[in-house]
Parts: sequence; structure tokens; C-alpha cells
Amino acid sequence: MAETIIRDATRADLQRLRELFLQARRETFHWTDPALFRLEDFDLQTEGESLLLAEMDGTIAGFISWWPPENFVHHLYVDSAFKRRGIGRALLDTVLESLDGPARLKCQTRNEQAVRFYKARGWRILEEGVSEDGPHYLMQSPGLASE
Repeated sequence: MAETIIRDATRADLQRLRELFLQARRETFHWTDPALFRLEDFDLQTEGESLLLAEMDGTIAGFISWWPPENFVHHLYVDSAFKRRGIGRALLDTVLESLDGPARLKCQTRNEQAVRFYKARGWRILEEGVSEDGPHYLMQSPGLASE
């Protein structure tokens, strides 16, 4: 089995990350008009965030972006050709190990695969909400009981 390398993203990686982001969102959010997703969305939605990527066999297989001041995971996507190989878990674990407390994220309720992924890793739903993208869960990683 090929080794997964987790590393910081560089400027040279941006075009591939844009393409992966577009492809993954169109596949993941199949209930949304794919024309609403654009290549340039990546730059807008990750501006100012920390960004790690996973490489397998020299190919960018996935990435995670987060906002460190709030330990907020914004995006986690894995190329469909590389799914079910532990890449999402490796990216998420790497970020969580670097934080000084639990992380939070919003996950669309219709994204059942992602909800199962996070719950299987001990994340819990703190609350339900609705945004311009539809209904979502605010979820928190294991770590601190913050009630």
C-alpha cells in the first residue's frame, strides 16, 4: 500500500487543489446545481486559512483547511479515486494533534457520509442550524467537555 504524505500546501499546489475542490464539491453536494460551484471558489473559501494536503504516489489526494484562531475546520475533501484509504482520517488527525483544544466544524445534514465519518471519530453534534447552504450540524471533536 502506498504511503500517504501529509504536508503544507505550496503555491505550486494551488491549481490542483482548486480542481480537487471543484470536483469534490460537485460530487459531494449532488443535490446542488453543479454550475453554482466554480474553480475560483477555492481561493475565496480558504483565504487566510491553514492548509494541509495529502499526497499518495506523488498525486494530491486530498486536503484540509482550518481557521486556527477558532480551531474551526472549514474544508476536508478527498479525491474520489483515493477514498477509503485513510486519507481523510490522516488529514483530520494531523490537524487535531496541532490544536490546543477541541475543533469544531459545520457539516450539512444531507452529507450523511461526512456525518458518519465524524461521528465514527467521536465528534458530537452540538446544535443544528441553517445557513445559505441549507441545514447543518455544528459538530465538535472529542477533547474537552465544553458545556
